[in-house]
Amino acid sequence: MKATQIIPRLGALIVGLALAGCDVPTETRPAPGPAPTQSSAPPTRLDADTAVRNFVTVVSSMEPVAERECRRRAPSLNCDFQIVVDDRRGQPPNAFQTVDRNGRPVVAFTLALIAEARNRDEIAFIMGHETAHHIAGHIPRAQQSAVAGAIVGGLAAAVLGTDVQTAQNLGASVGARRFSKDFELEADALGTIITARAGYNPVRGAAYFQRIPDPGNRFLGSHPPNADRIETVRRTAAGL
Repeated sequence: MKATQIIPRLGALIVGLALAGCDVPTETRPAPGPAPTQSSAPPTRLDADTAVRNFVTVVSSMEPVAERECRRRAPSLNCDFQIVVDDRRGQPPNAFQTVDRNGRPVVAFTLALIAEARNRDEIAFIMGHETAHHIAGHIPRAQQSAVAGAIVGGLAAAVLGTDVQTAQNLGASVGARRFSKDFELEADALGTIITARAGYNPVRGAAYFQRIPDPGNRFLGSHPPNADRIETVRRTAAGL
């Protein structure tokens, strides 16, 4: 979605963010610097107007950079990103990447996530991370892994005489999650590059991980520990 497609919806988006719980105004775009510690992060959310304008500004500057990086790294892909807002009430802070029926890549932000971001660097890094999933081909790679897992599960069930459908479902689940943590770290690294090339501070943006629950290193978990993700961003940024 181009910035010109977002701006006419500013009023509705501001109302939605206000209902999502925005309250006290704070800074918008400080000078680049090291990521703040958890104790130094602003304790309150941005006001709705600032949150929306930060989002629109980031989308307008990040989208062309992500599309350029996509065309450079994966020229066979559809690199025409569409950025959308999931304005359903009650959705938790979240962003995700998918493709529409025509194969166009879509990156969606929930209202709660836009409200939760403390600054433009956080929105930029999240957008960079999600666009990186598409550039790296993570959706088709996960689908291939799931299919392979289902086949292996079905074969195992046939040999062991257990329920084939259950085994296939478990195999598909294991297959889909097999590389999910690696995919997240890959997207963090490439997202760091995209974020920096758009003029934002990815290390400061990754400070968002300090405010969300840590998934740890659970068996079959889909995301790596937050500390691993922050370290990946720091290491990648240091090499730029």
